[in-house]
Amino acid sequence: MTAEIIDGKAFAARLRATIATDVAALKAKTGHTPGLAVVLVGENPASQVYVRNKAAQTQEVGMNSYEHKLPEDTSQETLLALVQQLNQDPTVDGILVQLPLPAHIDSSLVLLTIDPDKDVDGFHATNVGRLWTGERALVPCTPTGCLLMLKDYLGKLDGKEAVVIGRSNIVGKPMAALLLAESCTVTIAHSKTHDLAAVTRRADIVVAAVGRPEMVRGDWIKPGATVIDVGINRITLDTGKARLVGDVNYAECAEVAGAITPVPGGVGPMTIACLLLNTVTAFQMRRSI
Repeated sequence: MTAEIIDGKAFAARLRATIATDVAALKAKTGHTPGLAVVLVGENPASQVYVRNKAAQTQEVGMNSYEHKLPEDTSQETLLALVQQLNQDPTVDGILVQLPLPAHIDSSLVLLTIDPDKDVDGFHATNVGRLWTGERALVPCTPTGCLLMLKDYLGKLDGKEAVVIGRSNIVGKPMAALLLAESCTVTIAHSKTHDLAAVTRRADIVVAAVGRPEMVRGDWIKPGATVIDVGINRITLDTGKARLVGDVNYAECAEVAGAITPVPGGVGPMTIACLLLNTVTAFQMRRSI
């Protein structure tokens, strides 16, 4: 068996096209344009590239993009004051503070200061509670993207057994909540799980989000299962060159699975697309649409 490749790049392009259509309809209906504010503190090169891509894609779908770039030595008080200002700004529907922040700033405090109704990263405790209690919520972008790809490939997920490897607040826990809401039977596995391979082998759906290069092997996978690889790990080859790999041993698992996401080009492209989707959702929630 050779697995079907779930092309996240193509899926994200289709999703952005749908978002652009929705944004145009919301503009026509309300006379307002959804707006996303991104705050970047410092000169982290990877963060700068990411923020630049977010701004470009925000504008591509017809939304307003507001960038706030602050120096590395910005005080916590100054950053919190900016967040409060954005909370009160009626033109801003989504607020994203790019992580990581400099060491002298309390990231948790900053994230909790964001208005939950503008928290397009879905990290605020209020949105976590809304997700787990089945209310309409802003959900972290990566698990949202994973779920969209799963539903697109599999259709209804009712009754399927899902194993999520990883228990982070950003991916593992919200992924489990989303799958549970789709009536899956969900196991959250992690580094302390006894016989992780046997647990994973039961699953119709495997979501690997543990941060260990190629940890999930082919003999861990149930034949025909759908494998979503969230991991992005940079490894150095014997030649001295580096390459990106996921948490799944792709070559082995693709011989057993029914479908699999590649790394790169799988889950990664969905993250910004789902950030745009969350901004539209925030716009609608704030206006009871």
